[in-house]
Amino acid sequence: MSIIDNRQVFHEYFIEERYEAGIVLQGWEVKAIRAGRTQLKEAYVVVKQEEVWLVGCHISPLPTASTHINPDPTRSRKLLLHAQEIRKLIGKVKQAGYTLAPINLHYTKGRIKLEIGLAKGKKQHDKRATEKDREWQREKARILHDKRA
Repeated sequence: MSIIDNRQVFHEYFIEERYEAGIVLQGWEVKAIRAGRTQLKEAYVVVKQEEVWLVGCHISPLPTASTHINPDPTRSRKLLLHAQEIRKLIGKVKQAGYTLAPINLHYTKGRIKLEIGLAKGKKQHDKRATEKDREWQREKARILHDKRA
């Protein structure tokens, strides 16, 4: 079950591989995510010292958050992947010019997971072609719908 999608990723990148990663969260963050107070729009994934981090994800604290904590909505959050997957991602990102992009937050067996994609950047003409295809599909559906009615 999806919590939030990052639709901008599909406009900016070609997604070649997808990985599901766990996230190290604090208690107030879990409550805020379950309440839908999160945003992936400006988030990105980086690899530092053989660890994978989610940077720029904004999780707004609930007004009922504990008084003894000082919530930081945009702190970096560690992602949990298998060591073999991390080594593979490091190799791809360093050599082949790929980037890691957060695709969506979702629940798996009651846990909050982040789907990340190994992505290659789109050029401007690729973005235009994608938009053109999308508009054609919309127009085609409209024409078929008009013929049936």
